[in-house]
Amino acid sequence: MIVADLEKIEGRRYPARRRTQNLVGGLSPIQAKNFAMGFVTLDANGGQVPWHNQEQEEVYFIIEGTAEMCLGEERQTLRSGQAVSIPPGVFHQITNVGESPMKMIYVYGPAGDVAHWRQELAGTLPKAGVDVPPLPAGARPQCTEKP
Repeated sequence: MIVADLEKIEGRRYPARRRTQNLVGGLSPIQAKNFAMGFVTLDANGGQVPWHNQEQEEVYFIIEGTAEMCLGEERQTLRSGQAVSIPPGVFHQITNVGESPMKMIYVYGPAGDVAHWRQELAGTLPKAGVDVPPLPAGARPQCTEKP
């Protein structure tokens, strides 16, 4: 039996103030061909998965906290217990708008790496409204500064 244990998965810190731990795929001991899954903690007051898109379809499930979700031209507040569907190719961003860390699960398929992880770490993530479509009106700014 292969077990992925969050207490033993160090994960990775990203410049936009989040920690991502792969549960299926990436560096996880569990690998799958058809999907990837992970646990994300967004730091309080603005931790973020910045504006990006990818080829895979994806779902975010909010476990704890409150977030601003931008999807294409839409912007909405999400809270614990809610899931959002992200179609392939659509730009999206999620930002913690609460005073405490926000926790969520992501699942995307098919499995494989997503470019925005490498781009963010390398400082080459496209900027909203400059290199890629703008964020929806009133959205929190894209955050990619190094911690």
